[in-house]
Amino acid sequence: MQLGMASALQTLCGQAFGAKKYDLLGVYLQRSWVVLFLFSILLLPMYFFATPILKYFGQPDDIAELSGTIAVWAIPMHFAFAFVFPLNRFLQCQLKNKVTAISSGVALVVHISVSWLFVYVLKLGVIGTIATVSVSWWLNVILLFTYTTCGGCPLTWTGFSMEAFAGLWEFAHLSASSGIMLCLETWYYKILILMTGNLEDTKIAIDSLSICMLINGLELMISTAFLTGTGVRVANELGAGNGKGARFAMIISVTQSLIIGIIFSVIVVFFHDQIGWIFSSSETVIKAVKNLSILLAFTILLNSVQPVLSGVAVGSGWQSFVAYINLGCYYFIGLPLGVVMGWIYKRKFLYSKSILLKRKHSEKIYLYKVNAPTH
Repeated sequence: MQLGMASALQTLCGQAFGAKKYDLLGVYLQRSWVVLFLFSILLLPMYFFATPILKYFGQPDDIAELSGTIAVWAIPMHFAFAFVFPLNRFLQCQLKNKVTAISSGVALVVHISVSWLFVYVLKLGVIGTIATVSVSWWLNVILLFTYTTCGGCPLTWTGFSMEAFAGLWEFAHLSASSGIMLCLETWYYKILILMTGNLEDTKIAIDSLSICMLINGLELMISTAFLTGTGVRVANELGAGNGKGARFAMIISVTQSLIIGIIFSVIVVFFHDQIGWIFSSSETVIKAVKNLSILLAFTILLNSVQPVLSGVAVGSGWQSFVAYINLGCYYFIGLPLGVVMGWIYKRKFLYSKSILLKRKHSEKIYLYKVNAPTH
């Protein structure tokens, strides 16, 4: 949710940077900190009462107790999100991706070292693992904050300002739309996995579906990078008043991402007999993955386009519009079809048809919005 809410900053900072209103970027950054910090406080009960919540939903007592303990130790990481996500968007909108990459690299090195210390030397177990993650996230916050406030962004950071507390409601509305847009998509996949638990041969269904979604997720990371880059470029062009440039950037990004998607799809088709062996030694699971390979290839192909169009929507400030698209395509079309197809045609259609048809409809609506005449 917080990651999605931070994309509001990508819209506002990107357009302000394109319009050369550099002083607004620092104000927007601070405003995002305020909104996300307050939202983090609102979410705290979920962390403190994780154990009873999990028990209510039928989780075993031992799992619920351990999860509740982990949730409490994850609170520092939870608050780190409120600062690091806006900082990332703030720097990306100024094309300072190298800074965020270096910061993440340093945090990764420290993370590995601290993990070894906490888990293998101090024997802190799972608690040590989650504590290490919190340390890594806060280190990333400190590095990016230091760079931003200590001369790295002289045009866009002019110091703390009381203007950050003005217009919070409007900013929160855009942030909420952004968060809902992302959550509707993320939750859909989680629900889809839960639904497979009601099919015949549940273990095989879940294993094969998880493998397919993992393979799809690997390619989706590339498309997500295009989402961020396209969102920044479109926002910059729109801020500069260059609508044609924004549309051209969209076309180039979609084309490049589609080519990568085609390459991955071809690999899946040609190696459909082997890809299952990477993740499982079960002949039954491997056969199930093989049966899904063609449909997985089509899903990967469509996934290479839809995130880029989402980036266009973010850069244009259409988060509310896309939230409605995701609600309709994922939950009014995708899930009902998944239920029907899953019970009639078993796991293959539960996985593939609901995703494919959702992608098809959402991309049509995106393209209509992008190409609609503006006045």
